[in-house]
Amino acid sequence: MSTSELSCQELVELVTDYFEDVLTPDDRARFERHLSLCPGCATYVGQFRETIALTGALREGDVAPAAREELLAQFRDWKRDDA
Repeated sequence: MSTSELSCQELVELVTDYFEDVLTPDDRARFERHLSLCPGCATYVGQFRETIALTGALREGDVAPAAREELLAQFRDWKRDDA
């Protein structure tokens, strides 16, 4: 990865690597520097962090069948829109 500043799109693409702690030290510094300057991305990463914390305690039986189907439908639609 280059030494230039990270764009919001690049940050979104790297967020999983950030949370899995597999970014190089330079890339992690670029990621965190972007977070310090971009309130939107800071909010996004905060929401991602909270989702990870909450889903770690969520079990399949905790989700109503109708909610599960709606969530899966949203992901199917999102994937189709991305194509």
